[in-house]
Amino acid sequence: MAKEKQIFYCKECGNEYGKWMGQCPACKAWNSFVEEKVTKTRANKTVSVSDRPRATSIKNVSSSEETRIGTRISELDRVLGGGIVKGSLVLVGGDPGIGKSTLLLEMCRNLVEDEVKVLYVSGEESMSQIKSRAVRLGINNGSRAEECLMLLSDNDLDNIESQIDSLESDVVIIDSIQTIEASNVEAAPGTISQVREVTARLLQLAKQKDAAVFIVGHVTKEGTVAGPRTLEHMVDSVLYFEGDESGGFRLLRANKNRFGSTNEIGVFNMTDSGLEEVKNPSEFFLNGRPEKSSGSAVVCIIEGTRAMLVEIQALCADSNFSMPRRTSVGLDYNRVNLLTAVLEKRGGISMTGCDCYVNVAGGLRINDPSTDLGVICAIVSSFRDRPIDSKTVIIGEIGLAGEIRGVRNISQRIKEAAKLGYKKVIVPKSNASKDIQEPGVEIEYVSSVGEALGII
Repeated sequence: MAKEKQIFYCKECGNEYGKWMGQCPACKAWNSFVEEKVTKTRANKTVSVSDRPRATSIKNVSSSEETRIGTRISELDRVLGGGIVKGSLVLVGGDPGIGKSTLLLEMCRNLVEDEVKVLYVSGEESMSQIKSRAVRLGINNGSRAEECLMLLSDNDLDNIESQIDSLESDVVIIDSIQTIEASNVEAAPGTISQVREVTARLLQLAKQKDAAVFIVGHVTKEGTVAGPRTLEHMVDSVLYFEGDESGGFRLLRANKNRFGSTNEIGVFNMTDSGLEEVKNPSEFFLNGRPEKSSGSAVVCIIEGTRAMLVEIQALCADSNFSMPRRTSVGLDYNRVNLLTAVLEKRGGISMTGCDCYVNVAGGLRINDPSTDLGVICAIVSSFRDRPIDSKTVIIGEIGLAGEIRGVRNISQRIKEAAKLGYKKVIVPKSNASKDIQEPGVEIEYVSSVGEALGII
């Protein structure tokens, strides 16, 4: 008879311990332990010495390029590194209702048109519900869709494995991982032990059948469901869907990718007919920018291989408190405080009596240090109530001495500014080069904060 084991899991990082603790020693989260009783029954396997794998010299190991399947969704292909890799296990995470299932169904629509065999498994919806959403997203009742797209509504992992084995699908979608149950683990579906076991078996199946498996993981606001954080180290790629549910803006970001870059992002817009790709993110993020308004500056950031123009907004107002407020949305709070201190010390502008609010328009989160100069210029513009020229793009990283340091891909940033009709670009002096000249664009070189403030 199998022995029952009592384990305490950290729901934040997935580490397991034999007793309950107030703080997790691994991730330092408080009150994150949950109790589970796990019973595993596995048959003992005897492997002969001759069947065991042996170490091989690297020169005797052959290598080849990964076989990829294009989804015809360029933003998704960009994040995946060029398409779906056969034999890979991809985790798609995000808040409930953010659009994960919609994106995967749109991917299915394109794949079946190219006669790629797809199995869509749902543990949450019936097959008729899936069909209704598929028709709304444009999957017609044509012969290709009927033959290539198979639906299954089940949460039994053993049956799912047998269906994958018999259908020989090229792409398998599991929606969602929290609803699937493995019979050899006596725990409720969605618990960390079940999620781990199901993911491990799906990974083994993906490698054996050379099929790409997509698993959907929900992240609740309370963080009570075992989700993507537990699985990140088990899968090949981790894609996170971000954005505001009340708005249409969506970002697809790769937090882990064994077959491509983790710096790429995909930009989507949620509409009544599904997700639409945003081909020109710069124009999308700058849409609705006010003309001749103080506290607004345009910067150019690099996300992966793509340059994007983004608006930085700042508001300075007289403070009613002894300690002025500093608030930032979309930018690191400590970085904004650092830039404010540099502005006071090196720029000669006293902010001690002002509340300062900094925001990235469009809901985007930025980690690119090349936005430093744009942040300072937006703050000074609001402080002086003097608008910055609406056709100016500001680029530069700022050091604690007030110097403006060079940034990478400066020519690509200037070309993006010229493409959208901007006439002037302020860049670091250390990036000065004859190769970055762009017709119709005036380039101003600055080396310090004081010099930059004299230009705007």
